[in-house]
Amino acid sequence: MIERYSLPKMNSIWQEEFKFKTMLDIEIFVLEALAKQKKIPQDAVKRIRKKAKFNLQQIKKIEEKTQHDVVAFVNNVAQYVGPDAKYLHMGLTSSDVLDTTLGVQLKAASDILIDDLDRLSGALAKKAKKYKDMVCIGRTHGIHAEPTTFGLKLALMYDETKRDLERLKLAKEEVSVGKISGAVGTFANIDPQVETYVCKKLGLEPARISTQIIQRDVYAQYMATLAIIGSSLEKFATEIRHLQRTEVAEAAEPFGKGQKGSSAMPHKRNPVICERICGLSRILRGNALAAMENVSLWHERDISHSSVERVIMPDSTLALDYMLNKFIQVIEGLSVYPENMLANLVRTRGLIFSQRVLLELMNKGLPRQKAYDLVQRNAMKAWKEASDFKENLLLDKEVLRYLDKRALDKIFDLDYYLRNVNRILKRLKL
Repeated sequence: MIERYSLPKMNSIWQEEFKFKTMLDIEIFVLEALAKQKKIPQDAVKRIRKKAKFNLQQIKKIEEKTQHDVVAFVNNVAQYVGPDAKYLHMGLTSSDVLDTTLGVQLKAASDILIDDLDRLSGALAKKAKKYKDMVCIGRTHGIHAEPTTFGLKLALMYDETKRDLERLKLAKEEVSVGKISGAVGTFANIDPQVETYVCKKLGLEPARISTQIIQRDVYAQYMATLAIIGSSLEKFATEIRHLQRTEVAEAAEPFGKGQKGSSAMPHKRNPVICERICGLSRILRGNALAAMENVSLWHERDISHSSVERVIMPDSTLALDYMLNKFIQVIEGLSVYPENMLANLVRTRGLIFSQRVLLELMNKGLPRQKAYDLVQRNAMKAWKEASDFKENLLLDKEVLRYLDKRALDKIFDLDYYLRNVNRILKRLKL
């Protein structure tokens, strides 16, 4: 089990201290750019940089009167700056500062989530290789199908995690943008070079075009990406939950010393981490829908998106960070029960070899439908009578016209199903 969580680091990104510190940086970078253009005195910028600071409590007090967070912030900074405060926020609109700050926050949040996904893919790769030859039953519709390996189950998770990682890297690029273009995005009162300077200082790209705001499809794509990653984690966690069921008991999430599964039943060992992951994924999908609702705004902007984003963006990045770290904990501390896998593998008394029997009968010249009927007849007998499928075939004179005992022994060979495992892992570069 691991103890490292990046949650406090992620949490700090959405704290007001980080937000207003970034806003202050933006205001000062704008002044630096204006000074380079000789639109304001260089000495004034030096004095502002030296004096500028803010006080969270004072901002809140001012906002009670102004009912505007950016105005309250600028007014509070002005109190510390003095006469040079006349240069603050020159040519800017609130969203120049707020949306550019959001770009910084989402870029920082993405870096944490990318690190989380890297660590998860590493944990999955390690376990996929460890269990690559551990045979277990594959299930379709929840019903035993054909043999696979536990390593392949984990390799599938690994591959999807790598895709999620690439999706997030692309989404990070899309949201790592800023805008300093004024009230409706025309640069009427601020030169485009100011935007270029500020964004470069912050490690952002300037929006190619904006109105008063960066367009919200950018954030909708990002939130949808987080929701997809959450859905992947739900899929992985659901697999562990099924494997931990009493009737299956092939694998289980870690259960710590002193941990309790139930207040009433001391024997309980429940998949609570995986259940938690499944529940939180619903929040991510719901928040993605809210982000899509934010795309359509009135004309050059309205404010209906703002209140939504103050909730969904911190919540989704915090939740996904938590989910990823918890699932890393599950994978690294996973309990695996190979003896139960083998017991489940033979539970259907050989029925899992039915397709091989079908194919061999066809190879002997039987039409597919005739071969299928022969195999199904003996399979249904095994289901109904709880008899052995192979024994049923050996008692079927019609089957024995084409397949003798030696041929059937070869068909009922598990190694046949494992011969391409290494080839699959090689495709994944494992």
